[in-house]
Amino acid sequence: MNGDDAIVVERLSKRFGEFTAVDEISFNVARGEVFGFLGPNGAGKTTVIRMLLGLLQPTSGRALVLGYELPRQAKTLHGRVGYMSQLFTLYDDLTARENIRFYGQAFGLQRGELRQRMDEILTMAGLKGRENELTAQLSGGWRQRLALGCAIIHKPELVFLDEPTAGVDPVSRREFWRLIYELAARNTTVFVTTHYMDEAEHCQRLGFISQGKLVALGSPDELKATVMRGRVLEVDCDNAERALRVLRHSAERGEFLAEEVALYGARIHVVTLDEATARSAIISLLAKADIRVKSIESILPSLEDVFVSSIRQHNGRGILI
Repeated sequence: MNGDDAIVVERLSKRFGEFTAVDEISFNVARGEVFGFLGPNGAGKTTVIRMLLGLLQPTSGRALVLGYELPRQAKTLHGRVGYMSQLFTLYDDLTARENIRFYGQAFGLQRGELRQRMDEILTMAGLKGRENELTAQLSGGWRQRLALGCAIIHKPELVFLDEPTAGVDPVSRREFWRLIYELAARNTTVFVTTHYMDEAEHCQRLGFISQGKLVALGSPDELKATVMRGRVLEVDCDNAERALRVLRHSAERGEFLAEEVALYGARIHVVTLDEATARSAIISLLAKADIRVKSIESILPSLEDVFVSSIRQHNGRGILI
């Protein structure tokens, strides 16, 4: 294990009977890094986290977390890591202050340190003046920040965040990521799963997982440069939703070759292996449908383009519908 690595995973697998949830994945996470783990629902993300926390016995392979071998040394590790799930593991019938106190005592904080950490977490969560409100009455953003505070009350070296921004508003998501980078600036390693591509852009490195397999690994810029299959044509036209239906139907019928046809805002992204032929076909097909094309430009892929492309390549599926 490299001394600069917080996590080292070597050919880690987990099977439940005949079902393989995680299939011989290998990767590392550097200390102080913000590492994003992305994949469709059921891809194996939470299973990986549970193994890295020592809560689940791997079927095969090896995992080292902060130098401890799991699950053999899991009990020793637990005081040095934090975990926050998408369910915000808080007690709704306790106040914000009582939740913090409960978690602080669970992690063995003494009275003086607990009082100091409670004050710091209430400030971080923006709950000063609301600390005696029942947690059930707090908004999603406040609950989210309170849950993070409870997960890091013992100042862990590594924190696992499993879809921590699911169901909260964009402003709260942005504020939450500011807190994540404050943690990283203090050399706390952050392992986060998310479905939001704008959040993935904030990660220093990313791993894409599909059907239990790690299908891509690297920084956002590296993945955009190396993983994308084909070129991305951005089509700006009238009536984009109707144009999307026309192009998808035509691609299904083989009238032009496209790896993906998807709507991005008010424009359409067409991923193709033959840019010139696809460009000509798009113009012709939309003209026949009386849809005016304003422009067709070859663009750099977005992270979402790359993610969808890598997942679909691994799954062996055709055009995205």
